[in-house]
Amino acid sequence: MTQHERIPRRPGLLLSLTPVLLLVLMLAYTVLRAKGPVQVPLLLATAFAAGVAAFLGYTWKDIEDGIMHGIGVALPACLILMVIGVLIGAWMQAGIVPAMVYYGLQLLNPGWFLFLSCFICSIISLATGSSWSTAATVGVALIGVGNALQVPVGMTAGAVISGAYFGDKMSPLSDTTNLSPAVAGTDLFSHVRHMVYTTAPSLVIALTLYGILGWRFRGNTLDLSNVQVMLDALDANFSISPWLLLVPAGVIAMVLLRIAAMPALFAGSVLGGLTALLVQPGVGMREVFDVAFNGYVSATGIETVDTLLTRGGMGSMMGTVALIFCALAFGGVMEKSGMLGALAEGILKLAHGTGSLVAATIATCIGMNLIASDQYMAIVIPGRMYREAYRKRGLHPKNLSRCLEDAGTLTSPLVPWNTCGAFMHAALGVSPIVYLPFAFLNLINPVVSVFYGYTGITMAPLDPDDRPTGTVRAAVPAEAIEPAS
Repeated sequence: MTQHERIPRRPGLLLSLTPVLLLVLMLAYTVLRAKGPVQVPLLLATAFAAGVAAFLGYTWKDIEDGIMHGIGVALPACLILMVIGVLIGAWMQAGIVPAMVYYGLQLLNPGWFLFLSCFICSIISLATGSSWSTAATVGVALIGVGNALQVPVGMTAGAVISGAYFGDKMSPLSDTTNLSPAVAGTDLFSHVRHMVYTTAPSLVIALTLYGILGWRFRGNTLDLSNVQVMLDALDANFSISPWLLLVPAGVIAMVLLRIAAMPALFAGSVLGGLTALLVQPGVGMREVFDVAFNGYVSATGIETVDTLLTRGGMGSMMGTVALIFCALAFGGVMEKSGMLGALAEGILKLAHGTGSLVAATIATCIGMNLIASDQYMAIVIPGRMYREAYRKRGLHPKNLSRCLEDAGTLTSPLVPWNTCGAFMHAALGVSPIVYLPFAFLNLINPVVSVFYGYTGITMAPLDPDDRPTGTVRAAVPAEAIEPAS
């Protein structure tokens, strides 16, 4: 080693916390006070983390490599997100999503109101990939129906939230469903299939509880006036047919056949465009191409319907792609400099087995939802913190990605000052404190995930070829790191 060479020092826990605390403060101000985009505080926090890394002895080339590595792991997910934007627009224009909404709303029954509210929101959010759109449209209508039935508003809102976040978590169209496997280091469809083990039993338990709770309202009279307005608008503006459901059924079949995400979703987009040309009146190639990039704009004249259906397009995903780039640039700097490893080591001192590792992941995701007030941060930061720990323990990365969604995605609407909780409060007119006891899926799923961790149920092992052969640090070899003073 020459006198001009500088060996990076290993960061301590307190120093490693400073970029995270700064990010939390800036996010809190941006989300709760300024109501602005979170990309800017993420960039500022990345710059601060880069300054700390330089203080530790890392060159700009080292820092840049960390940023590029952090962003690089998400590039496949970003490409998939752009295809998903095209698919959403095509399915709206083709009447596929309107058909799901149309048939779903006709399932309502007083005795099964809470059960069906959760079930219908599950179907619609699974089709759209958006909990926010589902809650702000169909959810609002269901709140009105529940009030007419004299169902406590917290119960109705809890059923809506559970159903809306089932799709947000499980739909390949959801941004969080794409972000989680990208951060953890697995692929989209492996992630979705692995989540079935925790989410399906959680949904069954939640639906059972809603069925028991709702049975007391079976003698009430159902006023469907609000719902009928939506049905009439859909019927007047689209050619609705059960045959339209063959397109999503085809995509589901491709998932089950283990076809890769990109070709399967692209095929779904093409089928959606062809269906729009063949089935919906007044749709030509120009309109199909325009919707593919700019998204579908609904003009039924009914605000709730137009809000639900005005979605999609490749351009609509650019904000999410930018957010992912900024978040993972921050994570890349933190990982390259060893600060993320220092944070993980501090927590993992308490984790002595698979169960406690899963519990630590779940707790960290919930903690980030509480202190960072942002669902994406509750996925990105724990994902980067524990990625290597899962690998060292011989666990497949899809176990980590599942935990990120079991807690990071599902607990976000339960926090009043989180972006998700604030949106649900504004959309439904119900405080998260009121609906929290009845958001059964969101409460049960993290518990099931921890139970699986301690019992080993469905905890997939790492492929033998990918198992670590020794201790690996995020930045440089252990022997080349000097402790920070």
